[in-house]
Amino acid sequence: MQATRLSIPDVMLIEPKVFSDARGFFFESFNQRDFNEATGTNHQFVQDNQSCSVKGVLRGLHYQIQQPQGKLVRVVQGAVFDVAVDLRKSSPTFGKWVGQVLSADNKMLMWVPPGFAHGFLTLSEISEFIYKTTDYWCAEHERIIRWNDPVINIDWPLTAPPVLAEKDAAADFLNMAYLYE
Repeated sequence: MQATRLSIPDVMLIEPKVFSDARGFFFESFNQRDFNEATGTNHQFVQDNQSCSVKGVLRGLHYQIQQPQGKLVRVVQGAVFDVAVDLRKSSPTFGKWVGQVLSADNKMLMWVPPGFAHGFLTLSEISEFIYKTTDYWCAEHERIIRWNDPVINIDWPLTAPPVLAEKDAAADFLNMAYLYE
């Protein structure tokens, strides 16, 4: 497994070693020891989640103000544009975002550390998205920042207005959000 730091250095693109031949492919999608070595972190994962979305669905930007979750995300069917936003007020990259296309074809994973909001836009007809988290989901601590916040200014690859959950459409803007120190 190889980790590449993105323009926000705490967010990393993880490339697994894939073994392919005429029969198909095999790769180790997660190994705790290799993940820690590749990323230089020591996070333990406690929960796995999976979602399925149709084309144009935009989920996010989600985070937990208490019990912050680090997320190791990947796509097992289709493709998404995956985004992490730095919500740590003390960070030099506060309010900045980084995005990456993750797909079943490229088999890339993205490490979104605690202190970041996370979201994605489904690019394919259907996508299945799975992710590991470093803490448990807690409804009372969940927060959302508006996907189209003008301060963050994410360049979503939209071809039509996104399909949003009601809670995502009604989310706060960055200037009204609870943030990390």
